[in-house]
Amino acid sequence: MEQLLYDYSSRNRADDSILPTFYKLLIMPLVTVLVVLIVVGILLWLINTYIPMDRKIKSILNVVVVVVLVIWLLQAFGLLNSLKGIRI
Repeated sequence: MEQLLYDYSSRNRADDSILPTFYKLLIMPLVTVLVVLIVVGILLWLINTYIPMDRKIKSILNVVVVVVLVIWLLQAFGLLNSLKGIRI
């Protein structure tokens, strides 16, 4: 009986060692993406709120930031690399 409990507990420790690796591979990039989106959003809000600029320039800035973020997100999730093989 004690041997069965020992085997079960050692097996759980082996499974637990796989779990942090999985979290590092999955959760950390998602946290990075979330942090980048929040920081860029706050910076863009600060620029739009506190820096006096013409409305047209602010809209161009907003569009450029959104386009760059979309391209970065596509690259971060690996979708941009799959588009490189397409020829027109």
